[in-house]
Amino acid sequence: MASYRGPQQRPGAAAPAGGHGDRFAPWYLRPVNSDTASDILAAAQDLLPWMIEIRRDLHQHPELGLEEHRTNAKVRSLLDEMGIEYVDGLGGTGVVGLISGNSDGRVVALRADMDALPIQDDKDVAYASKIPGKMHACGHDVHTTVLLGAARLLVEQKTSLPGTIKLLFQPAEETVGGAKLLIEAGALENPRVDAIFGLHVDPTLETGTVGLHFGQRNASSDNLEIIVHGKAAHGAYPFEGVDAIVAAAQVVSSLQTIVSRNVDAQEAAVVSLGTIHGGTQANIVADRVEMVGTVRCASQTTRQLVLQRIKETAEAVALGLGARAEVNIEPSYDPVVNDDSMLEIVRETSRSLLGDDSIVIFSKPNMGVEDFGYYLSEVPGAFYSLGVRNEAAGIVHPVHQGLFDVDESAMAIGVALQVLNALAGLAPC
Repeated sequence: MASYRGPQQRPGAAAPAGGHGDRFAPWYLRPVNSDTASDILAAAQDLLPWMIEIRRDLHQHPELGLEEHRTNAKVRSLLDEMGIEYVDGLGGTGVVGLISGNSDGRVVALRADMDALPIQDDKDVAYASKIPGKMHACGHDVHTTVLLGAARLLVEQKTSLPGTIKLLFQPAEETVGGAKLLIEAGALENPRVDAIFGLHVDPTLETGTVGLHFGQRNASSDNLEIIVHGKAAHGAYPFEGVDAIVAAAQVVSSLQTIVSRNVDAQEAAVVSLGTIHGGTQANIVADRVEMVGTVRCASQTTRQLVLQRIKETAEAVALGLGARAEVNIEPSYDPVVNDDSMLEIVRETSRSLLGDDSIVIFSKPNMGVEDFGYYLSEVPGAFYSLGVRNEAAGIVHPVHQGLFDVDESAMAIGVALQVLNALAGLAPC
């Protein structure tokens, strides 16, 4: 990993404008009382005008995975103003900041993803995306802003921190799994990370609530391609060939028995074929059919079983009909498996900040994927959901949809939670 770069002071640089004059001018405005959640929340709420300005700027200028150059520059500029050193360009467009307290203490990482989606923004708001066909439809603009807010509060306590905080501004969560790129670039090393926390906005949860999954939170993901090879013949004389379409149809039907007959009913797995293409014209027996799909599993054990059975089933069924199946599996994201002790920290910080009634415990894993699982394969950590729903304001639409939005007041809660999680994570085990 490259060495950390110190903050770049710009001539005449001032703190970001928030419309509140001197109250927001100096970064050392007032020390945050780390002993009380209410003081930290109050400090985070003081930052809301500043955070809303940042979030709306990012929302208007979305960038797809590994294209986050403007976002990268924005993050670096704000880290410079906060006096936080950082390494730039990890994983292409990633930024890793470092807040160094006691060098002999623990190291806690906080992560935010920065990329947007190829979705048209359909909201009628002043801060709608200015880039046609691109939108922050999954809340990564919020994640980035929350991490910047947490950084601003934590750096004020730099001299009293019992350890070190790493700030992971990650690219390409939606595409190539930017978490893996950051890990390969050494983001968890020098100094080695002991624990990591991440959050994701959740429009199904009201603002002021937090969603927790103990253990398995998100499924693994693998990309599946099956090519069935047959032998072409005239449609009037199919016995002279091997019909790849007929063989492919049997393969599709047989694959659907894997989850129902090979996977423990108490486990979760999905095998979905999204496209199938084959044949050239009506009177020719097809000699080739291509199918692609996705496989989602709730555990690594089930994942290996399902992938093995897909290969065995496709090859055997095709062979039984005189055809040949070529099975190509491209591993995608690892499952997200929370460390229970780390998630217990999140539950305690949520309880101290918002009360017992604010905590929602999810009993079932989400079959969607998240590349935070790569971090959790390396270090203990927790990934949790931040409620951003506000029915009174019409903020009710799901992620990955053109009307998606968030209750921006939830960002203060996210900041306070991440600060509290970081401080708790720095405590000696």
